[in-house]
Amino acid sequence: MTKIEANVPDYLARQARAAAEREHVPIDQIVALALSAQLAAWRGSDDMEARAKRANLAEFDRIMDKVPEVPPLPGDELPPGYPPPLPG
Repeated sequence: MTKIEANVPDYLARQARAAAEREHVPIDQIVALALSAQLAAWRGSDDMEARAKRANLAEFDRIMDKVPEVPPLPGDELPPGYPPPLPG
């Protein structure tokens, strides 16, 4: 394990302490979990950006052109008042 010292705003420290007490775990575990979750979110964002750069819009359009124009299945309809789809 590596020890990391960090200055955090008081309100975050209070929330971390409260979460640790509520979950009956050390505050270190709460901080490590929060850090892990945030790093995973950033990594996911980077992955999505990299995948978007590889996108082939012509290929996407070719595939989407194969999708039939049919009404949605029961339960898959848009809610009332939802903006209509953009013309394609």
